[in-house]
Amino acid sequence: MDTQLEKMLRKVEKPARYTGGEVNSVKKDPEQVSVRFGFAFPDTYEIGMSYMGMQILYNILNRNEKIYCERIFAPAEDMEALMREEGRKLFTLETFTPVDELDIVGFTLQYELSYTNVLNILDLSGMPLHSADRGEEFPVIVAGGPCAYNPEPLADFIDLFMIGDGEELLEQVCLLKMECDSKKEFLQRACKLQGVYVPAFYEPIYNENGTIKEIKKLYEEAPDRVKRAVVEDLDKAEFPVKNIVPFIDTVHDRCVVETFRGCTRGCRFCQAGMIYRPVRERKKETIENLAKEQLANTGHEELSLLSLSTSDYSQFEPLATDLMKMCGENNVSLSLPSLRLDSFSFQVLQEIQKYRKSGLTFAPEAGSQRLRDVINKNITEENIFSAVEQAIELGWEHIKFYFMDGLPGETYEDLDGIGKIASDIMDLNFKLKGRRGGRFRVTVSVSNFVPKAHTPFQWAAQDRPEEFRAKHDHLAKQLHIKGVTFNYHETKTSNLEAIFARGDRKVCRLLEHAYHLGCKFDGWTEYFKPQLWEQAFAETGTDLEFYAYRERDYEEILPWDIIDPLISREFLIRENEKAKAAQVTPDCRRGCAGCGINRYATCFKNAKFEGVEHD
Repeated sequence: MDTQLEKMLRKVEKPARYTGGEVNSVKKDPEQVSVRFGFAFPDTYEIGMSYMGMQILYNILNRNEKIYCERIFAPAEDMEALMREEGRKLFTLETFTPVDELDIVGFTLQYELSYTNVLNILDLSGMPLHSADRGEEFPVIVAGGPCAYNPEPLADFIDLFMIGDGEELLEQVCLLKMECDSKKEFLQRACKLQGVYVPAFYEPIYNENGTIKEIKKLYEEAPDRVKRAVVEDLDKAEFPVKNIVPFIDTVHDRCVVETFRGCTRGCRFCQAGMIYRPVRERKKETIENLAKEQLANTGHEELSLLSLSTSDYSQFEPLATDLMKMCGENNVSLSLPSLRLDSFSFQVLQEIQKYRKSGLTFAPEAGSQRLRDVINKNITEENIFSAVEQAIELGWEHIKFYFMDGLPGETYEDLDGIGKIASDIMDLNFKLKGRRGGRFRVTVSVSNFVPKAHTPFQWAAQDRPEEFRAKHDHLAKQLHIKGVTFNYHETKTSNLEAIFARGDRKVCRLLEHAYHLGCKFDGWTEYFKPQLWEQAFAETGTDLEFYAYRERDYEEILPWDIIDPLISREFLIRENEKAKAAQVTPDCRRGCAGCGINRYATCFKNAKFEGVEHD
């Protein structure tokens, strides 16, 4: 660290965000490697260091002696101001190397409202924002993550997108870079890898009404559609046991082990449940060994299991019981997030309360059975109240519920159902506990529905701001109940999220204009500037109606159709039609729904779900 940086760090909040050198961080001689890769998380250190995907890919790349993976985070406001004042470029945490001196810079796209931060990181690094303006002297800019499944809103700025699982693909991309003499050669060869999309090799052609007429291929050898990359055997996939241990508190300061990837539930609003198919599990013994090694190498006092639905793991109860025993013996708490009401193990709950009593979180998503059927949630009111009753009897005094508003087909009767559930739960607690249950609390959190690419609801219209506000006001009256807390999501950010979730390449201009007006950290309430976004919409002529509030038809070519998630369009259409009829599709464990994933991935065929035949 040089003198200039030392002086700067004396003036900022939390200087440890920028110093590196943490326990288990990797030190290599940059002169002894062939490719230097910067893993860029477009948010602050505390959020980025809580992202397990970074730890996984950091570990995989740094195992290779030819590659050096270093970390890059968005600086906080005070640090950025000093950097711009001092003319200091953004740097990596491992070696304080200016970002523009690396070979590849890779962004993880976890949230659409981080897109202005992507542009800010490029700018702070002294790089032109547009791919076309970055010559050989600049790094190749790549991106991946769930938001990359609709890459078009960032297509002008990113050289290469990686679609799907990154454990194998990212290393292949880095090694390929070593073999190429130019960016052009690299991109032409990289686009032939499964999971790689190079936006410069395609051009959308538009109809007069603004929809896409065709997606024209500009490089003949590029694929017609980009199939996502899939790691078939998760049990053999590399997983870190020497996680970097931050010097300061992060959002999630704990050990994390991924039990399985994918989901068999088929919720129609859930992008993750669609794009991470098929389900792939780690063996129980593998999970336990990873947990034991992580705890030993980090000193963390909490262990969390990672998946889309923790209790859907095929050996959940014996795994959780064994981990509770291990955690109890080592004075470590166990966190079990994403538990499902209809598969919840109260035997495990009983074990948890011996060591750590905290709030419970459930996600019914909708207030009525009809709407739960529309979204294919596959839980009943009996499931909800049976689970809550057992939780109350076991001594839990705070239960949090997640719902959504603005779902396709929603009525005010469905919203009334949210209030009734909360009221009935308070009554149930009184019935079971009497006045001694006075400390019992229920928190109802409602998020706004955002249509996402590659889901059955990708064609749906989103509610307008005035519709969301009216529903929030209605729910506030319904939930004016003693002991019940009501929280809801910011409406304008939800509408903005919808634009970038389903936008085309033309919204790149909106994004860039908003950034130049001063927009960044849009996912943070204190930094979000709706008036600047409104100005950007007006000055770029971007139509909110077209991007957010318009229902698409099945014949329309969608901007993300260039990406093949390995589930079929026919399946998504079929599920959307079943939603309109409030018809449910059973869990994949009880029978194949014909999503099409088995055309490409054999691992689900080998899953041990008894009695299930696969198409």
